[in-house]
Amino acid sequence: MKRTLPYLLALFLVSPAQAERIKDITGIAGVRSNQLVGYGVVVGLDNTGDTSAITGQGLANLMNNLGLAPGQNVTSKNTASVMVTASLPAFTRPGENIDVTVSALGGSKSLRGGTLLMTPLKGADGQVYAMAQGSLLVGGAGGSGGGSSAVVNHLSAGRIPAGATVERAVPMRVGQGDFITLELKVSDFTTASRVSDAIERNFGKGVAIPLDARVIQVRAPADPGQRVAFISQLENLNLNPGLASPKVIVNARTGSIVMNQLVSVDKCAIAHGNLSVTITAEPQVSQPNPLAGGQTVVTQKVDVQVKSDKGELMTVPATASLNDVVKALNALGATPQDLLAILQAMKAAGALKADLEII
Repeated sequence: MKRTLPYLLALFLVSPAQAERIKDITGIAGVRSNQLVGYGVVVGLDNTGDTSAITGQGLANLMNNLGLAPGQNVTSKNTASVMVTASLPAFTRPGENIDVTVSALGGSKSLRGGTLLMTPLKGADGQVYAMAQGSLLVGGAGGSGGGSSAVVNHLSAGRIPAGATVERAVPMRVGQGDFITLELKVSDFTTASRVSDAIERNFGKGVAIPLDARVIQVRAPADPGQRVAFISQLENLNLNPGLASPKVIVNARTGSIVMNQLVSVDKCAIAHGNLSVTITAEPQVSQPNPLAGGQTVVTQKVDVQVKSDKGELMTVPATASLNDVVKALNALGATPQDLLAILQAMKAAGALKADLEII
């Protein structure tokens, strides 16, 4: 039996910085979505539900709320316990509808054809912000018979478009105070300075104040009626953000490598030998003599071979573009796993002009 480990090499070409809108690289402080979650019960399944204790307890509580008293936990293969999740967008008002995702909690085999009963969705503060209910859309199919089964896609999760009605709004502070705070999605002093300069060229000197590498404070009109138009003009201003720093991202678990356009290398020499280990196991039967009084034993004959290829010293020329870097590394003929070690050694020797991040 031979064991091999597959590895994947991915080199993505990142285009140089181009003009972008302020709304593409920043967000407004306080404008955010909020996550909601709730426990619910799905009914109407075709004998694909679960009979767990939590499902029986949920059905019993539901019947009590409806004025029924079953007296004990109810079990049915047509019901299933589920977790219901949703994202509450910013500025959503009571009465609006949002999409919800329903995921099986117990041992339900399929939620296809089910109906979610009224489920309160709570936020991190424990308050109910929406109520969900409706028929599930499950993007899969499955069947079984004679001990065999086949499943297409995932049957234990589904969605309900516009399946929850918002009952409580989350207050936003964007329209309050004298300032609007912009937050860069990626901290960078150069980009923060350029955003501030672009705003002042269009709205006047002293309107924007960069507080640090991420936060820019912008003075907004005092009239609430003019603030929305001001934010719209502000978000659509164009500028050239600062160039990102050269970086190489290495995933040691999958063997993937990602570089941006700014990576460059100095001239260096590399020698790397490939080491391979092959393990072969064959079962063998040890049969004693008829009168020996022993027992038949199955043993494993294991053959371990270690092979080391001779590594030749190769020169990598100095390059300043990503295409040349890729060509130079490909010329080494190394596997992605070998490149992980080569890149680390090049960084330690000072030949790799980029930040090396291992995830």
